[in-house]
Amino acid sequence: MSADLVLDGLDKRFPGSPTPALQTFSLTVAAGSCTAVLGPSGSGKSTLLRVIAGLEEPDAGTVRIGGTDVAGVAAEHRGIGMVFQRSLLFPHLTVLDNVAFSDRVSGMNRRAARSRAAEYLEMVQLQGFGDRRVGELSGGQEQRVAIARALAAEPAVLLLDEPFSALDPALRSDMHDLLEAVRREVSPTIVLVTHDRDEAARASDRIALLERGVLLHEGTVLDAYRRPQNLRAAQLMGGRNEVTGEVRDGHHHSALGAVPVPPETPTGVGTLVIRQEDVAVLDDDERAAPSGAIPGVVESVRVTGARSEIAVRCGDVLLHAEAPPTQRCPLGGRLLLMLPTAAVHVVA
Repeated sequence: MSADLVLDGLDKRFPGSPTPALQTFSLTVAAGSCTAVLGPSGSGKSTLLRVIAGLEEPDAGTVRIGGTDVAGVAAEHRGIGMVFQRSLLFPHLTVLDNVAFSDRVSGMNRRAARSRAAEYLEMVQLQGFGDRRVGELSGGQEQRVAIARALAAEPAVLLLDEPFSALDPALRSDMHDLLEAVRREVSPTIVLVTHDRDEAARASDRIALLERGVLLHEGTVLDAYRRPQNLRAAQLMGGRNEVTGEVRDGHHHSALGAVPVPPETPTGVGTLVIRQEDVAVLDDDERAAPSGAIPGVVESVRVTGARSEIAVRCGDVLLHAEAPPTQRCPLGGRLLLMLPTAAVHVVA
């Protein structure tokens, strides 16, 4: 059912737009894997999906599905399934007949099409819902039906265009679990467009960061968070610590002093980035301070659920960290911060 997807040098510009929607965009999605395309509004995410699906023609570049260049192939013949933010189900059909639609269009008899549709409804945990009308479903149930309908067409590639963004947090979590179960059962090749970092991390194997039509970063979920390819990628993934300096002799030298860096870090001018959740927060006891501890003064505290986000002034540098609620971080109080070497990353 799944096939690899290879995008090579895609360009797309719309008339009247000052900037391209896509600029020499290249990406490979391995068969059976899921890549989340993450970026702010207007970054080109939906345009990318439309180009893959054949709903837009690129100005340059190629789209290959299973090794075949699909230039000139009509959208309905590309082997693409697509699920949008709105389910776009047929209100005049039952749930079962919505899912059976692609088989009926291809000429399968009604009994066989409905039998297959029932299997896909079971896959999305809606067995017994086949006789209902679309208007009787909740938003989450509608999206489950939309996914079942897309899968019933046995697409080579499944495109998901922010399909869960209109759902409340609990339902979104349920849909992420459902997507994981579907992947275990049928292993579709998936491109998921989202603007939600947590969703991208939860639902995908790899993350591609897109801004103004340019691919900023592509790699594993862990790489996106802790080894971004550039400073803007770090910012898009929610990183808040940026310290300019220079790498030499295995250390990043800056206003913080000499901070050890991983041995593979190249020498030269670079910006040290480290996730705020990776910064260790210690009580200010200089007598027991470990080597490399950085003293600072708490400038702000914001409680977010079970943790506190704190900003600590360390000389000329403001560092952000997270602390458990059991740790006292009074405004104006002194703390020690540790930057674990394994969590430090330097971008050019």
